[in-house]
Amino acid sequence: MNQNAGAPPAASLRPLLERRFKTRDGLDLYFRHWPATVSPRKGAVLLFHRGHEHSGRMAHLVDELDLPEFAFYAWDQRGHGRSGREGGAPGFAAVVRDVDDFVRHVARSDGIAVEDMAVVAQSMGAVLIATWAHDYAPKLRAMVLAAPAFSVQLYVPFALSGLTLLRRLRGEFSVNSYVKGRHLTQDPERIASFERDSLITRPVPVSMLLGLYEAAQRVVGDARAITIPTQVLIAGADAVVRQGPQHEFFVNLGAATKERHVLPRFRHDVLGEKARAPVIRKVRAFLVGRFAGPVERGSLLEAHRIGYTREEADRLATPLPIMSPRGAYWAATRASLKFAALLSNGIAVGQRTGFDSGSMLDYVYRNTPGGLGPIGRIIDRTYLDAPGWRGIRQRKLNAGALIADAIGRLAGDGVSVDVMDIAAGHGRYVLEALASAPVQPNSVLLRDYSDINVEAGTLLIAEKGLAGIATFRKGDAFDADSLAAVRPRPTLAIVSGLYELFPDNEPVRRSLAGIARAVPAGGYLVYTCQPWHPQLELIARALTSHRQGQAWVMRRRTQAEMDALVEDAGFAKLEQLIDEWGIFTVSLARRVGGHGNGGDGRLTV
Repeated sequence: MNQNAGAPPAASLRPLLERRFKTRDGLDLYFRHWPATVSPRKGAVLLFHRGHEHSGRMAHLVDELDLPEFAFYAWDQRGHGRSGREGGAPGFAAVVRDVDDFVRHVARSDGIAVEDMAVVAQSMGAVLIATWAHDYAPKLRAMVLAAPAFSVQLYVPFALSGLTLLRRLRGEFSVNSYVKGRHLTQDPERIASFERDSLITRPVPVSMLLGLYEAAQRVVGDARAITIPTQVLIAGADAVVRQGPQHEFFVNLGAATKERHVLPRFRHDVLGEKARAPVIRKVRAFLVGRFAGPVERGSLLEAHRIGYTREEADRLATPLPIMSPRGAYWAATRASLKFAALLSNGIAVGQRTGFDSGSMLDYVYRNTPGGLGPIGRIIDRTYLDAPGWRGIRQRKLNAGALIADAIGRLAGDGVSVDVMDIAAGHGRYVLEALASAPVQPNSVLLRDYSDINVEAGTLLIAEKGLAGIATFRKGDAFDADSLAAVRPRPTLAIVSGLYELFPDNEPVRRSLAGIARAVPAGGYLVYTCQPWHPQLELIARALTSHRQGQAWVMRRRTQAEMDALVEDAGFAKLEQLIDEWGIFTVSLARRVGGHGNGGDGRLTV
């Protein structure tokens, strides 16, 4: 252990490589890489700096943690340090996606499995990592979150409301940080270096600041979804962020292994404080302990029976006394929706066919308000702009992107592109995605259990001019034998917006097993998940399902649970996209030969 951990930062004793990687939207971001100095390499530690800063501000940890058998990596966040500022002000979700791109780049380029990576992150970087852990469910070995900025001290009354209003009036703008070096640490050298560092980025885009708050609220409240072993470091004398949400996050955290250390006299820059040596030792011990044994991964296949999302769904399914205030409120809400259906075309479709029906989704995709007169169209526009429907439309775009990705991979390998969607609704999202794909598929089979959807989808195929390659047949998405018997065997299977409607995992496992028997090894699966929703109670208490007018009570699946089901069937996840609100995800997975509950047929060229 480095005995000079509390000393001012000095040049690392390890060789430093300066590298870059490209994000999904084409930016080149800078990062530093310190290779392991002992063979064999045991894993990697990725460092994520606080807001305004850059990778150089965390470089001292490479020597202080004294882990020669580990490679270290530290990025410059988009718009920070030596990373580009082009492309406009990013939203918070875009930077979380950058985290995923960075981790995948390290895994691909340096051959380090995500299971052999740990993360150490500070302040805003810690919120990025917590959000990534929640939304993308990476199989990290461990993460250390130092003074996570779940709630920044803005010191101005109604600051968030004011910033939100100003953004609507002015558009995008930046806010200069009030933070000085003395607010961060009591180390004179760290204070001085912060004040003179030309790579410090002081302006914060308002979209980033507002997105940070929204993501933090969501992740703190739903931290039970995070099962990665986690150490949380809380600065007791922090004047930059509030400690309350940090404690709430820790209490909610779903990890079986978790540590919380409150550091009474520490300021915000916990890992750069003057007396940080004992804290560095705690971090080192936590990391070493997590790599001493296998990856900690509890089974989530039974989460539909025992789990917090099951408890949540059971609460929402419990009727409220009609004479209670909440019971009366939701009764009035249901009555108002019935009245609004007389004016709004969209609400009328939901009342008639179910708000989770294929007809409803097709209306949301078209996104054209209609109704009785101007008032009806205004009501319909408001309805179509609800958070869930905005997320649905983004899910459509994300599904199209990953469908095109899969088709490009198949075509690049010289493999016939044969597509099957097991529950296509009207099929609009998949047909429009195929129309913009890099190559035309050899065959397209759309299936759905509903006669209405089959009829509407068949007409849509003709309208899109795809009758030569596409057919629509009635089929049960949960009939494994029926799915396995599809010919030609699909090299790309799609299941979008289906499993979210069914709370139990058994039919989902049965369906995935049928898909796995149909798709040969090397083929692909595009699948969706809904790990979070801001209006679960509204949906459960006021909206009806397509299933004979029943209440639409959703049991959320965490991304980790959905990925576990897909992996159990014999697929390996490759990519994931998520909307900026954290509601819907779309993932791409590849069929692995001889694995899971499916068959082991081989893909041939």
